[in-house]
Amino acid sequence: MEVLRSFSSASSCPDVYNWTSSSSLILEHYNFTGRLHHRKPSKRSVSAITLLFLGFSVFIILENLMVLLAVLFRVRLRHRWIFICIANIALSDLLTGSAYVVNICMSGDNTFKLSPVLWIFREGLLFVALAASIFSLLLIAVERYATMMKPVHQKTATKTYRIYIMVVLCWVTALVIGFLPLMGWNCVCDLRSCSTLLPLYSKSYILFALVIFFIILLTIGALYFAIYCHVHSSTETISMRSRKRSLRLLKAVISIVGVFMVCWGPLFILLLVDFFCSSRNCSTLFNPEWVIAMAVLNSAMNPLLYSFGSLELRKAIATLLCCCCLKAGLCDPKTFMSKETSSTSGSRHSSLRNSFSKVRNLSTSPQPEPKNGKKTRLSSTTSCLSASSG
Repeated sequence: MEVLRSFSSASSCPDVYNWTSSSSLILEHYNFTGRLHHRKPSKRSVSAITLLFLGFSVFIILENLMVLLAVLFRVRLRHRWIFICIANIALSDLLTGSAYVVNICMSGDNTFKLSPVLWIFREGLLFVALAASIFSLLLIAVERYATMMKPVHQKTATKTYRIYIMVVLCWVTALVIGFLPLMGWNCVCDLRSCSTLLPLYSKSYILFALVIFFIILLTIGALYFAIYCHVHSSTETISMRSRKRSLRLLKAVISIVGVFMVCWGPLFILLLVDFFCSSRNCSTLFNPEWVIAMAVLNSAMNPLLYSFGSLELRKAIATLLCCCCLKAGLCDPKTFMSKETSSTSGSRHSSLRNSFSKVRNLSTSPQPEPKNGKKTRLSSTTSCLSASSG
C-alpha cells in the first residue's frame, strides 16, 4: 500500500512536476534529513576533489568510447555474441561516465537551483547508467553459462537475434528502474519516508533498488561458480594443460566477481544503512561521494576485465589508435612500416573469451585442424597505412 500511495504522489503534488517549480522543496528535504547542516561550505573555486572526480569521469568516457569504436569499426567478427555484449557494456559504462559528469556539474551550489523534477532526473540518469552496466554484466554471465552448458552450437542468426533482444530488454529495464522516482515513486509529499542519502527518494525505493542489485550480484556469482564447477569436473580426467586452463578460468572468475563486489559492496552497505537508519542519526550518510565513486569505478574496470583481455580486441584498439595518430599527423608512417616488417613472435595470453570456448570444447569431440596454413592477409596496421596514404 505504501508503494501505491507513493506512486499517486504525482496527482497529490502536481506542482512538483513543473519544470519551473521552486527549489524550496529541495531545501526543505535536505534540511529535514540533515544533509543541509552537514554540507561543506561552498567555495568559489573548483576543489581538487571535484577536479579528480571530473578527470576520473572523462577517463571512463574515453576508455569506453575507444572500446566501443574498436568493436563497431575494427573487429571483423563484430556480430559474434561476445562482441555484442562487450559493445553493450562499453555503451552503458560510457553513459555512466557521462551521467557522473552531469551529476558533478549539477551538484554543490547548483543543487538548490534545480527544480525537483530536474533533481530527480539528475539522480535517475546515474541510476539508469549504473543499472544498465550491472544488467550488461549479468547478460555476459548468462550467455557464458548458456554457451558452456550447451555443447551443441546454435545457429548464428538465431543467437544473434536473441542477444539483441536481451540487450534491448536490458536497457528498457534499466530505464524503468532508474526513472521510477520520476514516475512518482518518491517522497516529495512525505518527509518521514525520505532517504538521507537521496533526500527526494523514498526509502521503499532504496530498498527495492538494493534488493534488485543484490539479486543480480548473487546471480552473477552463482553463474560463474556453476561454470567453474562444470569446467573443473570435465577436466579431472584430462591432461595437466587442461587443468591449468581451469585454474586460469578460476582466476578470471574471481577477478570478475571480486571487482564487482569491491566496487559495489560499499554502496550496497550504505543503501542498507540508509533504509534502516532514521534521519540525522547516521553520519556516514552525509558524505557519500567516495562510495558512489567506487561504484562508478566499476565502469573503468570493466574494459580491463572484458575488453582488453581479448587479443583480437586489443589489436583492434591498437589499430584504431594508430589510425588516429596517422590521420592527425602525430606519427610517422615509416615507423609503423618498420615495426610491421620486423615483428617478432612471442607467447601471448589467450583472451577470456577463448578460455571459455576452449575449455567448453573439452567436453565435446575434438575436431580435426585444417591442413592448410593460415591465410595470408594484410595486417590491420598495413591496411590503415594504405588507407591513410590514399
